[in-house]
Order: sequence, then structure tokens, then C-alpha cells
Amino acid sequence: MKIPVHLNALKAFEASARHRSFSGAAAELYVTPAAVGQLVRSLEDWLGAPLFIRSNSGKYRLTLTEPAERALPEIKSGFEKIALGLENMKLAPTSGVLNVTVSPAFAAKWLLPKLHRFQSECPDTDVRLDMSLNTIDFLAQHIDVGVRYGLGQWNGLSAEKLMDEEVFPVCSPTLLKEKDFQSPETLVKETLIHDLSIETHDAFPTWQQWLARAGSSEYLAKHNLKINNSAGVLQSAIDGAGIALARSVMARDDLAAGRLVRLFSDISFVSPLAYYIVYRQENAEVAKIKMFKSWLLKEVESNAFR
Repeated sequence: MKIPVHLNALKAFEASARHRSFSGAAAELYVTPAAVGQLVRSLEDWLGAPLFIRSNSGKYRLTLTEPAERALPEIKSGFEKIALGLENMKLAPTSGVLNVTVSPAFAAKWLLPKLHRFQSECPDTDVRLDMSLNTIDFLAQHIDVGVRYGLGQWNGLSAEKLMDEEVFPVCSPTLLKEKDFQSPETLVKETLIHDLSIETHDAFPTWQQWLARAGSSEYLAKHNLKINNSAGVLQSAIDGAGIALARSVMARDDLAAGRLVRLFSDISFVSPLAYYIVYRQENAEVAKIKMFKSWLLKEVESNAFR
């Protein structure tokens, strides 16, 4: 059986069936009710059977015939697939714009110093970064892909683990020269810097949990500094304001450059939270998203051996 050449008639039928009226369909399709009725009748003529049971009141009060009711779910699904196919056709090339969402701290401490390598590999793709701590609606905000920190479960998104993370105390080299940190208990005599942007997450290791892992019975510091930005936490430690409970991914470059020093490196505490690449499942095969995912994973692998 051939598909009708008049897809507009099929769309008019689908909209009329949802609204149960020609006028409702007309408002959605930006045409007149008479035009919708004519399109539906042309489809009925092609099929040789009615699609609606019409009343005799003069105003059409539409009720679907039994065959039309059975066919409606498949027709609705078909239009949804067509819409998705058109979207994927629009997004498929590796050229164009790639909208990426990440946290401000992850962008500053991990992504931005490396992003030039992706742009070298994909020179025809323009990356647009949305740096926000707020949860973003990928569909409404036209986001293609992102990196999120958490347990790997976000409504409406597929998540692939990018990398795990460890937490440990760090301080500036100057502070380390001035102080003698012989045991974890001695840390609480200093200002402890807390990351409020992450500590709101129930699963994130706190200072108290790290001290307990280190075997310390001390839980309260004399002085505390609380900052709602992970990059700001590290910068405060670099500036000598105190000791930060650092996240390994964020602190890697500062440690390598000697701006920070890790304390008690023999104590390991892997966070239950991790970094995940996230995207809408229906866009999993979009070429530029696959390229960006592949590049992120390659960066993690190469950094692991540096």
C-alpha cells in the first residue's frame, strides 16, 4: 500500500483527532477549519472510508471511527519519528555549532585548558559553552552534550562515566613551610576551606568524613571558610587562606604546577560521585556529539599517563 502523497491531509487528520475538532486543528496548523475539513475529506476519499463520525448538529463534534482510532497511535508515532529525523539531519554534520553545558569550575580547571585540541581536530565545529550550576533542560535550551558530576542518573538523559575522582587536603607550598602537619588532627587547627557547591550533595565526602577516614577523632576546625565555587576553593588555598579538601580532577594542574601541595597522600578517599558525559538518548548517534564524546574520553585516557 502506497503512502498518500498528500502528507498535509494526514497531518490534518492527526491534529483533528487529537483536538477532536477541526477548529482546534486549524488553530494549531494556522489554517481555516474549512481547509482542515477539506484535507480530511480528501484523505477519506483516498481511503474510501470515513475517519470521523460526525454529528448532525451543524458543528462537527468529531468522534473517530474504530479503524481510525486503531491507526492513530501509529500515525502519531510516525510524525514524531519524522520530526526527530529532521532534527538529526540538521544536527548530523560534524560542522556547525556544538552546545555544551558544564559547571564553571569544571570549565575553568579541566575543559578550557584542553579545548583547543578538540577545535584542532574538528575545525568546522564551533563550541558554545553554557557554564552553569543550575540543572539545564537540554531540549528547551538546545543543549547537545554536557559533563555532569553526580551519581550518573539524570531524568531524560543518557550518562556515560567519564572519570572518577579522589578527594584530599591541599595547601599552598608557603603554608606548608610555615606549618608542621604531622598528623591529620593538626589540620583542624588551621582554617579549613569547604566547597559549598558540592557539599550540598548528600554523597559528597565532607571534611568530617575525610578526617574520620584518616583515623582522626577531631571533627570541628577552629576556623572555616565556605565558598560556593570549586575553582574559588582551590584559589583560596593557593593564596594561603587555609587548607582545602580538593577534588583531584580540579586540582590536577595546580598540583602539577606546584601551586598546591597534597597533604597525607597515603590516605585515599575516592568520591562516590563521578563525572559523566550526558546527552539525550535520541541524539546518541549525532556525529558531532559522538566526536566530542570520543575526544573527552581520549583526553581522560591520555591525562592518566601524564
